[in-house]
Amino acid sequence: MNKTRIEWVRNPDGSPGYTVNPVKGLCPVGCEYCYARRMYKRFGWDPRIRYEAWGDSLAHINQPSRIFVGSTMELFGDWIYPQYEYTWLEAIFSIVRSNPCHTFLFLTKRPEALSQWSPFPDNCWVGVTATDSTSFSKATDGLMYVKAAVKFISIEPLLAPVRFYPERLPYCGIDWIIIGQQTPVRKATMPKVEWIREIVEAADQAPITPVFLKDNLKPLLVEYEDGIEYAPLWANGGHGTLRQELPSEDCP
Repeated sequence: MNKTRIEWVRNPDGSPGYTVNPVKGLCPVGCEYCYARRMYKRFGWDPRIRYEAWGDSLAHINQPSRIFVGSTMELFGDWIYPQYEYTWLEAIFSIVRSNPCHTFLFLTKRPEALSQWSPFPDNCWVGVTATDSTSFSKATDGLMYVKAAVKFISIEPLLAPVRFYPERLPYCGIDWIIIGQQTPVRKATMPKVEWIREIVEAADQAPITPVFLKDNLKPLLVEYEDGIEYAPLWANGGHGTLRQELPSEDCP
């Protein structure tokens, strides 16, 4: 259990939230932009897939907090050993249920695997990663059949334009959209400002869909700070602060 610099894993009081990885090891299937694979290679971490007890670490958190579970591991991958898949995830959700004052965030690239775990515990936020229109559509399709306190889509890295119908977001129950670019930041993978604006404007047309623009977008957007056309990207319409909105629901 570690405090995290991930901006959207922020506690209700604005302080940094936490990450925890009950299942450790190197995912057999990874993406070329996966930061976790770079970390395993850089630090020589043990690649064996294994479950490690983590419930006791929550006793040291003295205030309601947000905790990102599985920040370096795909917890919903079908590659997980069949004899362990349900045991490990059931153990994780058991701990989540026994700590109702905290909010636990889950993020997956496998939206098709989520419905079998629905309904999620009341203190879960469940999200799907998307990078383009195709994966965004799959994310909304997968989340449509999921029941969770908050359902969100993390468009990070944004690798191509994302086209969608704003009215589809509430229909699928999407409560939140996060947008960021690939890290490390490179010109070759940098999204176009227009892509970001189109997503934000579409989200604004949908009722109750806050957007969170990650800090790594600011260098890309700063020259548009004072432009009326790009005002939706900035808190209060400008003045150097990106829109970083959070869902209103907190732990019960």
